[in-house]
Amino acid sequence: MGPVTTRTQTDRPEEHPAPPGEGGGHGGDGGHKGRGGQEGRGSPVRGSGRRRSLPWAVIGLWLVVLALALPFSGKLGDSTRDQPTDYLPASADSTRVHKLLDQLPGGNTTDLLLVHHRDGGLTAADRETAQRQARAITGEYESTGGKAVPRSVPAKDGKTLLTAFSLTGMEEEARDKAVGDIRESLADPPSGLQVELGGPGALEADSSAIFDSADSTLMLGTATVVAILLILTYRSPVLWLVPLTVVGFAALSSMALVYGLVQAFDLTVTTMNTSVMTVLIFGAGTDYALLLVSRYREELRRHERPFDAMSAALRGCGPAVLASSATVAAGLLCLLAADLNSVSGLGPVGAIGVLCALVAMGTLLPALLVLLGRRVFWPLIPAYGSQLVARRSLFTFMGTSAGRRPVAVLAGGAALLGALALGSVALPGDLRPQDTFTDKPESVSAMETVQTSFPERSRQPVTVLARTGEAARVESTAKSGDGVARVERGRSGGGWTEFAVFAEGGPGSEREKDTIHDLRGELGSLEGAGALVGGPSAEQIDLEEANADDRAVVIPLVLAAVLIILIALLRSLVAPLILAAAVVASWGAAMGLGGLVFGPVLGFEGLDPGVPLLSFVFLVALGVDYGIFLMHRMREESLRGAPVAEAALTALRTTGGVIASAGIVLAATFCVLATMPMVMMAELGFVIAVGVLLDTFLVRTYLVTSASQLLRRWMWWPGRLFREEGAAKARQGE
Repeated sequence: MGPVTTRTQTDRPEEHPAPPGEGGGHGGDGGHKGRGGQEGRGSPVRGSGRRRSLPWAVIGLWLVVLALALPFSGKLGDSTRDQPTDYLPASADSTRVHKLLDQLPGGNTTDLLLVHHRDGGLTAADRETAQRQARAITGEYESTGGKAVPRSVPAKDGKTLLTAFSLTGMEEEARDKAVGDIRESLADPPSGLQVELGGPGALEADSSAIFDSADSTLMLGTATVVAILLILTYRSPVLWLVPLTVVGFAALSSMALVYGLVQAFDLTVTTMNTSVMTVLIFGAGTDYALLLVSRYREELRRHERPFDAMSAALRGCGPAVLASSATVAAGLLCLLAADLNSVSGLGPVGAIGVLCALVAMGTLLPALLVLLGRRVFWPLIPAYGSQLVARRSLFTFMGTSAGRRPVAVLAGGAALLGALALGSVALPGDLRPQDTFTDKPESVSAMETVQTSFPERSRQPVTVLARTGEAARVESTAKSGDGVARVERGRSGGGWTEFAVFAEGGPGSEREKDTIHDLRGELGSLEGAGALVGGPSAEQIDLEEANADDRAVVIPLVLAAVLIILIALLRSLVAPLILAAAVVASWGAAMGLGGLVFGPVLGFEGLDPGVPLLSFVFLVALGVDYGIFLMHRMREESLRGAPVAEAALTALRTTGGVIASAGIVLAATFCVLATMPMVMMAELGFVIAVGVLLDTFLVRTYLVTSASQLLRRWMWWPGRLFREEGAAKARQGE
């Protein structure tokens, strides 16, 4: 075993006095003496019993929580909603179109495209195969055209044949099953003939299939990454299991709580929301564990009993962890102000995950560590009374270099971040629906075939709904619209009439976008028509516009919330402003690196419009965490009388290692998002991971430390530390 305290030392404390900083009056076992050689007052028996019973009570309570949570946590996946209306802006035309389509005869339609293609040109047998397959589909499923077989449209080059279907009366589950069954029936085409099923309905079915496997894949991948990193960090065969187990408890509890919110308040929760929540719980929870375990190991050298050491550790780092989680939760709750359904729903879901991680790491983790005792750190057991061997660490070197040339370091770091941020001008344009997957599904392949074979027209209609009494006027106005190829009248019911408007521009093209904007302007001016313009391309426009509006609202709210919490914690105005500016700079540099990587390296065709807002919220909220850890320790040292410059170096030396470990863990957990077959997840994971690493190894270690060296006591302006250090200098001058 490692160098643990012997029993002789425990039985004869007067021969082995507690080291400096030992809290001798914590109610030890009978016979143990407090500071000054006097026996601890009060009831040693009660204190001893409390030490033994409290951890067991906490563990018992968590076992009850787990028993209650397990039946409901597994139901969250079935409660997620990934329909377009669950992601669209709540007030957008396209959202209203989706809801009104359910009121028409047959309910919402599932638009499918059956594509037959042969490189050498379609044969007569190929056309007969296409007709036979089209008859089978219309015979099996109800469509807007009844049992009539839709007309197939040949391409000018004779290589492609296109047949469009609009199936009716299908909810999400039925639609996905129908798409799968149709594809199965098309699975054995003649040699050389390419048969694909595409269209908006097939694209939504492919998205659902990916979403269905997302949660379990993400949970397993994140847990594996965290386990590997904890083993490397702790270098212990046992210790890594403790925080990982606690994170699992937090994850199951948060899933059950979110499920309860869904049932009680009809909260919209998407798969994206639950995926991000999983990463947050593992990333933030592990960060809190790293900070607490590091401080606990430090206190075990000063305190003989694990209970006392843990109490001191919680008092020391508890405020920082609490402020850290409050910052993240407050930043996430600012998302409630967003108009996008998926973004506003992420606010409470993410906040619940972070708070569950906080509660678990602040109660269950300490209880387990206290009961397991020092030996959980084997083979590197921190012995009571021992001194940590001082070594010249990387962070000592970084702090010393920043202290020697603070102006040069600060200017050079700021210039580097600014140069990286310039890469954002190379960010690709807005992501099109067909480019949302990293692994191309059949629906996207079919869409590309259609766009290549039919460049002169769009086969993806723009949906227009209007009051039935004004249908004729709306139809006439739409037909005369600029960029409109043709208009087809569809179903009527509930006082509304449906039109399919085909634009001359291809899906997602600037020409099609201009046509949609013109339609909305012209049809919206028809008094009494109540015309609404929707469809996949209109939805994308609404998403882009809503994201821009949400950025203008949410970003200032997040910055204000973070600053308020930092001011309350640090009792200063200058230090919070520096920390906030630092994380914003990290975000800008990370976005710039994304511009240099997304298109040229990863081959992404566009940037998801939600990435800038979500990455900003997460990087500011999570990045400030490390600033809180560093500045809180710096404030502790300043309160003990250390000058600001010395306090900054001490804080970096003592917290640099754990902040680095936490940053690597957090970045790695968000990197798991990049393994998901969705471009949005990959882009979000990349930007956050890079931003966290920049913040950990450049901003915190060099820039914040350099700023502290330059500003000195002004870092704490106008708080008590600023005034006290000023008074001390005045006395020295006298």
